[in-house]
Amino acid sequence: MVVKKKSISSASPWSTEKGKYSKTNEIHYSFLKPQLRHALLLCFLLSVWFVILRCFLLSSSTSEKNIEKINVDEKAKTTSKSSAISKCEGGMSVYLYDMPAEFNKGLLKDCSHLNAYTDMCPHVANRGLGQPLSSMVESAVATTWFATHQFIAEMIFHARMENHPCRVLDPINAKLFYVPFYGGLDASSKFHDANLTARDELAVRLADYLRSKPWWERHHGKDHFLVLGRTAWDFLRRSNDFGNSLLNLPHVQNMSVLTVERNPWDLVHNQHGIPYPSYFHPYTSHQMMTWQSKMRQSSRPHLFSFIGGPRRGVEKAAVRDELIRQCSESGRCKLLKCGKGPSKCHSPIEVLKVMSQSQFCLQAPGDSFTRRSTFDSVLAGCIPVFFSPHTVYTQYEWFFPAGDAREYSVYIDENALKTENGSERVVSIEEELFKIEREKVERMRSAVINLIPRLTYAHPNATDLGFQDAVDVALEALWAKRLKLNV
Repeated sequence: MVVKKKSISSASPWSTEKGKYSKTNEIHYSFLKPQLRHALLLCFLLSVWFVILRCFLLSSSTSEKNIEKINVDEKAKTTSKSSAISKCEGGMSVYLYDMPAEFNKGLLKDCSHLNAYTDMCPHVANRGLGQPLSSMVESAVATTWFATHQFIAEMIFHARMENHPCRVLDPINAKLFYVPFYGGLDASSKFHDANLTARDELAVRLADYLRSKPWWERHHGKDHFLVLGRTAWDFLRRSNDFGNSLLNLPHVQNMSVLTVERNPWDLVHNQHGIPYPSYFHPYTSHQMMTWQSKMRQSSRPHLFSFIGGPRRGVEKAAVRDELIRQCSESGRCKLLKCGKGPSKCHSPIEVLKVMSQSQFCLQAPGDSFTRRSTFDSVLAGCIPVFFSPHTVYTQYEWFFPAGDAREYSVYIDENALKTENGSERVVSIEEELFKIEREKVERMRSAVINLIPRLTYAHPNATDLGFQDAVDVALEALWAKRLKLNV
């Protein structure tokens, strides 16, 4: 040690006294005894201090590396806790009602009769994700891709909430209350039932069930919410029309209702649009970023594309027919026409293939204002082109950026596609899209791809996503709404 070398160097004061006091050890030590004792003690303490310091620094460095390794290894085990900290800040906590099975999972026992047009048994499998798409893409993890039905969001939301870090098991600790009612599946199973009382039966029982709960009475349902996988129009029956009267019930109007399409003229202001589920349900942020990167690098030879078929009704037919005609006549458009029977437009793989090779995707209103195809196009990094403000702009304020919609979409008023007194069409879609500068197209596509996480429903088994999915975004907005209402 340096200290030791200094203590015996020629410059040491003890060395200069060596000649005087070396004849007799007794005289030497008796003369130096006080100084030597203190000096040796000081040297010893300094030496021990340096040795300890050196060992501590080495052990600390090793410990930090070991701790880092342990943290990496243990990260998966602590994801629920870390998610709860990051996503449940500010006291947000959600209680999930443990309801009688007749309101949700009990309906699945008769899955073949849940829809008047489709056998829903394959679609309610895997907690609502549907059948796996193992051949989606070569590099993808098979269990992240599913042939998910467009009207199944209520099941997926329920499955996500069962494993969500913001969930609390004691209602006394909850700030929000989630009512897991499969209202869409109930409604679609009775669309053709002539007995209107039978159509409304389960909805009425739901209202009675909630009214009997003490947590409902606390704020009269203002802190409660439910999720519906179908459009609001299916629950707003007037007279003897289509659907049931769920959203007309006073108790339900007290709640927040999340639905894939809201009534834009909702006077109660309790309806909120949530995304239609698409086919991608990742577990991790790595899987999400890998897909986003793939879409950024995707070659897009088609200027625009349209996936859809003709519709009944004067207004719907006029717009759809015009889109199909313009696309089929353009050398820059890819048309995937839908019809009855087998069709490529019913294949998730074919749909995403066309969209991922297109710069713009035409999104005409479907049977109602909205369509699942909008969310498929975002997933594929394809810039959506809208023809009605109610397809997205008045629907999904929680999910799409506020401000200038031209940053992520193109809007062409559907009236501009109609002919005037039999004259030529007013607007050419191809010309409108082709004149957008390449740099702006790149910025718009980047904005669309950045939207993918918040419009995606993560896999129900996911714990620490590393991003906010559609469920997280909805919960955050509900929490903000509750704080604003001060209930």
